[in-house]
Amino acid sequence: MQSSQNIVMSGIRPTGYLHLGNFFGALCNYVRMQEEYPCFFMVADLHSLTTHPDNRTLRESVTRVLAENIACGLDPEKVALYCQSHVPETTELYLYFNMLAYKGELEKTTTFKDKARLQPDNINAGLLTYPVLQTADILLHRANLVPVGKDQEQHLEMARNFAQRFNHRYGDIFPEPQAFNYGKELVKVPSLDGVGKMSKSENQNATLYLADDDDSIRKKLMKAKTDAGPTESSQPKPDYIENLFVLMRLVSAPDVIAHFEAAYDSCTIRYGDMKKQLGEDMVGFIAPIRARAADIQADEQYLKKVMQLGAEKARASAAQTLTAVRTAMGLNYF
Repeated sequence: MQSSQNIVMSGIRPTGYLHLGNFFGALCNYVRMQEEYPCFFMVADLHSLTTHPDNRTLRESVTRVLAENIACGLDPEKVALYCQSHVPETTELYLYFNMLAYKGELEKTTTFKDKARLQPDNINAGLLTYPVLQTADILLHRANLVPVGKDQEQHLEMARNFAQRFNHRYGDIFPEPQAFNYGKELVKVPSLDGVGKMSKSENQNATLYLADDDDSIRKKLMKAKTDAGPTESSQPKPDYIENLFVLMRLVSAPDVIAHFEAAYDSCTIRYGDMKKQLGEDMVGFIAPIRARAADIQADEQYLKKVMQLGAEKARASAAQTLTAVRTAMGLNYF
């Protein structure tokens, strides 16, 4: 039977470095959710294998992501913070859902087509069935609340489809997971070049990473795109100028923001001064997170305990689900 309790589940691939967009677009929500719901947050190391990462750096990438999540406020005592590969029940459920997934629908997914184009010599079965494994990750805990961005909405729709198919064929076991972000728009942190949003993998010079040193933060912001300034009072801001104000609203004091808003409206703004101020405020915001994450990542014994605790919580939840699944499928022969 489905659980009537709201359960949160989300995952992040251990590829690239977490950045300011991850913090304001996802991690802030996670920290709030951990106070209100049972939460399962996963480092998706199995998902990363679809692109054949260098396994010599995988361990470091996993521990860095764990450390940065904790440094941003996730409490391993309150949530299940775990590695995907530490929960073997995931792959069993993945197998069952593969029997309910069809080649045609998988080939149509946007992410598969994008990845196949990027790695034409490595179009592996894991890449094709990525949404099926993602479904197993979510439904392993019978989670119904999934904090995701727009780029994952298609996968979430597929997860609902697979849950419906299972329930129709075997009995009412799984909820239909829904996107969840407290009913308001996600914070989209703009790229410093004024094109799109910050990314873990694209245009590193236009992205502020939580691991960036102070000088890198200042230099990136000083290179951010600007223009000669407004020529009329209260002139609408171009996107790339509005982007600077968006960043300032995230990390600067209200009086600082008000000062530069007034300067823009009166056509007296000096973008060099604004970027210097924003650089210092951004350093003040990122530096403590960077330092805490580095300390956590250096403490191997602590991270080992975090991973063990997270795996125990995740496997306890998974065991309950798999028992119900095997019973519903008639696979309990003894």
